Amino acid sequence: MPRRSQRTRSVLTFFAEDAATHTLLYANADLAKASQNREIVAFADHWREVSAADPKLLIFDSKVTTQAQLAELDARGIGFITLRARTPKLTEHLHSLPAKDWTPLTVTRAGGKTRRVRVIEDPAATLSAYPGTLRQLAITGLGHDEPTILITNQPDTPTKHVIEAYARRMAIEQRLAEAIRSFGLDALSGAVPLNIDLDVVLSVLAHTVCAALRRRLPGYATATPDTLQRRFLSTGGTIENRDNEIIARLDRRAYSPVLRQADLPTVEVPWWGGRRLRYEYE
Repeated sequence: MPRRSQRTRSVLTFFAEDAATHTLLYANADLAKASQNREIVAFADHWREVSAADPKLLIFDSKVTTQAQLAELDARGIGFITLRARTPKLTEHLHSLPAKDWTPLTVTRAGGKTRRVRVIEDPAATLSAYPGTLRQLAITGLGHDEPTILITNQPDTPTKHVIEAYARRMAIEQRLAEAIRSFGLDALSGAVPLNIDLDVVLSVLAHTVCAALRRRLPGYATATPDTLQRRFLSTGGTIENRDNEIIARLDRRAYSPVLRQADLPTVEVPWWGGRRLRYEYE
């Protein structure tokens, strides 16, 4: 992940984020350009393996799939929303349409802000290698010079919801920025790909743990991992072993009142032989 005005080694990595909680839940740093267009199907297979069901809806970048894989997702009953490439012929056609054919629409952006856009729909768009038809939405007013073109196999979802759902995909960039700032995700650990893949997986696990913690801290629902690290996770203390219970007694700090109000339950840890972990505060 090169920074501005720098040329550095990089690794092609796939990330998946839960749309409801904005938590990174999957990553794969063992990608090659020749196999990246199969990654969305690989993620669907992984989801089915861990949850015993296919995902209901996937929203993804068009680089991680092909038209043949879109057909495979549709055959499995998996909903999808993705971009369609703007070919010169398609762009010319959209520019030739009269203004009355475009429908004005107000969509909600991140943070509750709204944006006025114009949309034109084709409920039966065709692709060269896709066996059926797809719903196509061309949208202007999203900050690009040319229309943004979405394709989906969700014919009954309201247009507003399709656009807003795809817009939420961009929030994953904020999660990656948090991982870079908090866990040094953009710092390659070595020349061995296995080391880098492990770093990426550990970053996803750390991000998930921080997301679980901030939901339990009053007033910190949107706090970033580096803030949690600075105010809470770096707190010192002592650990006591009392028979079947481990007590983590945390030192007093400025943010101790927040921890006292937090919903931090006593948990039983299976790999500790069933011992329980409990927190106490000075």
